[in-house]
Amino acid sequence: MTGFTMIDMVILIAYLGLVLLAGLHFSKKDMKGKEYFKGDGTIPWWVTSVSIFATLLSPISFLSIAGNSYNGTWLLWFAQLGIFIAVPLTIKFFLPIYSRLGIDTAYHYLELRYNDKGLRVLGALMFIIYQIGRMSIIMYLPSMVLAQLTGININLLIIVMGVIAIIYSYSGGLKSVLWTDFIQGIVLISGVVFTLIFLAFSIDGGIGEIFITLSKDKFLARNEVIFDPNILNTSVFIIMVGAGINTFSSYISSQDVVQRFTTTTDIKQLNKMTYGNGILSIGTATVLYLLGTSLFVFYNQNPNLLQTAQQDQIFAFYIVYQLPVGVSGLVLAAIYAAAQSTLSTGLNSVATSWTLDIQSVITKDMSMEKQTKIAKFISLGVGVVAIVVSIVMANGEIKSAYEWFNSFMGLVLGVLAGIFVLGVFSKNATNIGAYAGFIVSAMVVINLKYNHPEVTSWSYSIITIVTSFIVGNIVSYLYIKVKNVSVNKEETIHPKDIA
Repeated sequence: MTGFTMIDMVILIAYLGLVLLAGLHFSKKDMKGKEYFKGDGTIPWWVTSVSIFATLLSPISFLSIAGNSYNGTWLLWFAQLGIFIAVPLTIKFFLPIYSRLGIDTAYHYLELRYNDKGLRVLGALMFIIYQIGRMSIIMYLPSMVLAQLTGININLLIIVMGVIAIIYSYSGGLKSVLWTDFIQGIVLISGVVFTLIFLAFSIDGGIGEIFITLSKDKFLARNEVIFDPNILNTSVFIIMVGAGINTFSSYISSQDVVQRFTTTTDIKQLNKMTYGNGILSIGTATVLYLLGTSLFVFYNQNPNLLQTAQQDQIFAFYIVYQLPVGVSGLVLAAIYAAAQSTLSTGLNSVATSWTLDIQSVITKDMSMEKQTKIAKFISLGVGVVAIVVSIVMANGEIKSAYEWFNSFMGLVLGVLAGIFVLGVFSKNATNIGAYAGFIVSAMVVINLKYNHPEVTSWSYSIITIVTSFIVGNIVSYLYIKVKNVSVNKEETIHPKDIA
């Protein structure tokens, strides 16, 4: 039990330096306008696919999933199976429309579909609020763990992470972010797989003992049900479906993901990106759940080695105290730096959305140079805000960041995704119907969140999308009847899109 050594510290600093250099390397070209926001057309689909994976999983998952598995069962693993809902829905119904329209941002679609700039601005504001919360927890969680392991002040770690991410996000636009995401994703996956193999060889009985443990109520506990007739209660079914709709909501309405889809209008490339991300997500999550169970077996066999750690920290404590000197520094640095990578994605997507969705409404006919300057200024400002929020968050108590984040995502993105679903699937939906669906679904989910804790947060996205669709259609029908207005149907599903 050597802990975090000076060698590990040197490796950590060197790794962070290399990450910064890599980000700056890909930002050498002076990009302006759409190149800054969409890339220069040279980014391969497999780079973008890994970037989507890194964006959606992040250190929230790498640390929290292993902690959930260690402390409990594989109940939340079934959330990963939701990818089989999210990917087909996105590929079949949404990517063809996004490709055909050549949208600049996710919320550009709302303006085109409803002929309403206000909805575009509303969507962008919702996303920015969501993303600031997400970036803050992404900085807080790995910094908190690293601070406890190294003795470095957590506020300093948060600031360093934020500053490095701001630098290469500010400098090089989307291309720099995508390539840095790719490198971080590969290093992080490699580190997790190595840790699992090393851990399996450290357990008496090896991998066989791990699976024996899984068969003894460690995969699913006896009180964890596959399906509950009351679908608002927690069960395997609602977790899988709810997580699938959460991911689907990210795919169709979260600018950080949709921005990757805008790098090309080639539908085959878009499909490869989405399938590739799905395979990476479920594969990596399975490895992480195996890691959590392996940690449970290892520390049961070696109780004298168990450190006092919160649920979300157990994986990092094993890395520091049990992996070889140097290797622990590299793996922990990869987790910490991956947070920077996800943070830079958030900064770039927020800057893009503010500039193209909000600033374009305020300032007409902006030049590409002015768009780029505004985006850089916004990425800097939002980065500072996220750092401050993260420092505040570091003083709070969140038992499981993974569950908290999914609740937060269902609350915000589900409401937003509802007006996308309404627009794509309802040919008669109007902007008035979209506003009504948005307002009512937001009121419903806020009421559930604060007044009905018995309703599982995994159902939030399902409830908000269904509510928005029903209310939006009813209000649209009445509005058309009363006002006798025509509806633009070009931005809905076409037979050729799903052929």
